[in-house]
Amino acid sequence: MSPVIDAALVRHLLAIGRDAGAAIMAIYRDKDSHGVVHKADDSPLTAADLAAQAVIASRLAQLLDLPIVSEEAQIPAFAERSRWESYWLVDPLDGTREFVAGNGEFTVNIALVHAGRPILGLVHVPVTDITYLGILAEAQPAGAWKYQGDGTPQAIRTSDINQRLSQGLPLRVLLSHRHGTSATLGLVEQLARAWPGGIVRCNAGSSLKFCVIAEGGADFYPRLAPTSEWDTAAAQAVLEAAGGAVVEAMGSDAALQPLRYNQRDELLNPYFYGLADGTFAWQSLLMEGRL
Repeated sequence: MSPVIDAALVRHLLAIGRDAGAAIMAIYRDKDSHGVVHKADDSPLTAADLAAQAVIASRLAQLLDLPIVSEEAQIPAFAERSRWESYWLVDPLDGTREFVAGNGEFTVNIALVHAGRPILGLVHVPVTDITYLGILAEAQPAGAWKYQGDGTPQAIRTSDINQRLSQGLPLRVLLSHRHGTSATLGLVEQLARAWPGGIVRCNAGSSLKFCVIAEGGADFYPRLAPTSEWDTAAAQAVLEAAGGAVVEAMGSDAALQPLRYNQRDELLNPYFYGLADGTFAWQSLLMEGRL
């Protein structure tokens, strides 16, 4: 049975995200307290990652009696995880490299995953005190919202891609600051040839790329480089609830399949695309290079 997502749970989750963000900002403002070290995979870990982890882990445990998978905690074996129907999936500080660089493009990611699908996602941006929230019902989106501080939420929606196409507007492609690949550049060139209005490239860090698409500021995010499940789940819920989609980047003979979670021993995602307007015929454009 899917966990009940009610107003009280949402209210508490929003508070957890903001409190984790406040813990991050207390360290972000004092560079001498960053405490940067490197993990075995050479990715950075800071005191802020651990401070946010402490806030989230203690508070989520009080919110729902569910397991928690977090980048900054020991990962249970798949033999155990595979038995879970629902669990929390957390990245307490997504975009640690952006945190260290001081550009502000880092987030707190908290997702509630049920049957391999993120059904609730919170993405909090500590520097701006903006929070994105996505809630999905069993079959249909329940909605996506943007909060400034603890103010009144604003409903958000992805752009209408058919409308952009008919009006001759460019396709706005979001790229990572740090993870461009030759395959990504080749795909962008393919899109530039196929899209009548041409393309516009822009960059963003962390899970913010999904949120930019969710609120209509961009249209397409190709990720043809490694990510982990905690990097994407919360923002996927936001984007899907706003009318978009996150799908596996497959070969030309395969349909676009939604990104799913806790399906294998490793927690690395397949390559994927973040899409505005899940009703658009993306298959022809992405797989065949034509409209």
